Amino acid sequence: MFKKILIANRGEIACRVIKTARKMGIATVAVYSDADAAALHVDMADEAVHIGPPAASESYLVIEKIIDACKATGAEAVHPGYGFLSEREAFAEALSKNDIVFIGPNTRAIAAMGDKIESKKAAAAANVSTVPGNLGEIPDAKAAIKVAKEIGYPVMIKASAGGGGKGMRVAWDESECAEGYELARSEAKTSFGDDRIFIEKFIVNPRHIEIQVLGDKHGNVIHLGERECSIQRRNQKVIEEAPSPLLDKETRAKMGAQAVALAKAVNYDTAGTVEFVAGQDKSFYFLEMNTRLQVEHPVTELITGIDLVEQMIKVAAGEKLAIKQSDIKLNGWAVESRIYAEDPFRNFLPSIGRLVKYRPPREGSTDGLTVRNDTGVFEGGEISMYYDPMIAKLVTHAPTRKAAIDLQSEALDAFYIDGIQHNIPFLTALMQHPRWQKAELSTGFIAEEYPDGFVAPAPAGEELKVLAAVAASIDHVNNVRRREITHQMDGTPVCFANTRIVALGDIRQLCHVEGALGGPLKITLLDDQGSTTDELEITSKWWPGDPVWSGVVRNKDVSVQVRPILNGYDLSYRGLHVPARVYTTREAELAALMPVKEAADTSKLLLCPMPGLIKKIHVEVGDEVKAGDPLSVVEAMKMENVLRAEKDGKVSKVNAAAGDTLAVDDVIMEFV
Repeated sequence: MFKKILIANRGEIACRVIKTARKMGIATVAVYSDADAAALHVDMADEAVHIGPPAASESYLVIEKIIDACKATGAEAVHPGYGFLSEREAFAEALSKNDIVFIGPNTRAIAAMGDKIESKKAAAAANVSTVPGNLGEIPDAKAAIKVAKEIGYPVMIKASAGGGGKGMRVAWDESECAEGYELARSEAKTSFGDDRIFIEKFIVNPRHIEIQVLGDKHGNVIHLGERECSIQRRNQKVIEEAPSPLLDKETRAKMGAQAVALAKAVNYDTAGTVEFVAGQDKSFYFLEMNTRLQVEHPVTELITGIDLVEQMIKVAAGEKLAIKQSDIKLNGWAVESRIYAEDPFRNFLPSIGRLVKYRPPREGSTDGLTVRNDTGVFEGGEISMYYDPMIAKLVTHAPTRKAAIDLQSEALDAFYIDGIQHNIPFLTALMQHPRWQKAELSTGFIAEEYPDGFVAPAPAGEELKVLAAVAASIDHVNNVRRREITHQMDGTPVCFANTRIVALGDIRQLCHVEGALGGPLKITLLDDQGSTTDELEITSKWWPGDPVWSGVVRNKDVSVQVRPILNGYDLSYRGLHVPARVYTTREAELAALMPVKEAADTSKLLLCPMPGLIKKIHVEVGDEVKAGDPLSVVEAMKMENVLRAEKDGKVSKVNAAAGDTLAVDDVIMEFV
């Protein structure tokens, strides 16, 4: 077994590999760029080597620097994680030439399966059903349009070396095909150093299901069941689960057999994933193979009890698989949410900055329920514009799908992040969505259910009652605290009964509050005539300054995120995000008289929606533009975003140029 390995990656996956290596008694070496000098994976590793500037093309993607780091530290093997060099054949070859073991597949498997064009050819040769498409490289946009016409719209434009949603675009007509080709090619070159593009038919209303395979260097290959990854946005997975609610035992066996047969055809000898696009009728087609560890591997680990990183290290060291196909049992259900640094209320635009507060839910297993949080950040650290926006992967495991979803909802409610924008409100809303809970899934789920972007729903029903009760509880604790500070109390518990008006955004709820500090509170909800509509008993040890209100409402554990605002708090719960203020009757009357502050008019400005790099300016001063015309391309966190005109106008001033780095709301151009 290896004594020391180097992790050629960063962020949560580097931390993930370090945890298993530490468990196995193996020393670890981290590599880091200037932007990651204070990163968590650097702190966790036994040693760390600086490899260059922030840009991945000058650090994490430079093979020679990784090899030099191995030589300098005596690392015997390299785990590539996912992304970066993980599927680069040249990297595995270079390591081999320097007598360094690659903790990944052999180069033949990388060449045949890691390249999406070659993998489809290999799948076709192995009689695996594949999606109709063009298996050759597309040289330019004109050729892309020609191929797309032959296949028939809609089509998927994909980078051959792509992954993680990068270098992928769906086109429904010629104009989208031409633009999608250029964007996919540019993203692919930036992210993978390989701009080859191919096109295939886009299956309407599909589901994305993948089979986890595991092989060794002695010809043994098994599969560990499937994962459903249909909840995606812009081809980027958002929520994954295992097993898939679509598959039955027979279909699972068929998909698993195809995945194993394909892996054996290339002598696959590590952990990998065979991805399928599936119809609602359980038909399936080979999509691609990822010759690496997948981001979503934790859900497989939780339902099988197998540490995939440990298996990768063991087979790389030449050990035979100690697990047979008959040993694989799928136990319970696991759900994973990807927590990203992005603003769901602004069309999921990337967000960077310092994590002023980072308080994940407590990890561990109790009574058959497990919470796991794979992360690469810490409170006080920074989210950089140079890399993927993932903050963490929150995973829950329970005996049933419903229980795993309920546990995921509770864990998300307790996951507190401040300093940057994040997608937790969106994830918690997804967990409550009836279609998700019924497992009526497709890769178009988010686009179909949120066609105009995400807007937090107004509180209603039981959630409204819970938020009103929590707001009243917070007000009670604050009032007690004020009395203690001003010596209006002698320290003995004081019972009280007060009527308050709880304002949750534009919704007003009359509440009567009774109880003593430290004991249960009785919250009586009243209508406008003062008649009782409901009663809730609530207990909590929350105290001002706690970022999460944790307590019991109606004998049910509840967590609500609490953020101070002027004269109140922002409360976040179950996908709801509302300002809460608690008034006396007189205070409510006065508050209603306060003028509403109007937002500044920015209709004649193009503002940078995110921190990022200006890749291109499409217009000049004096140009007439029509609604929908492209104005600028901004790159942030490895994704290129096209900014378009919202209405007709004329460019009067351009304040930025290609190569400029801008902050949020910097003015790119002005119009008349």
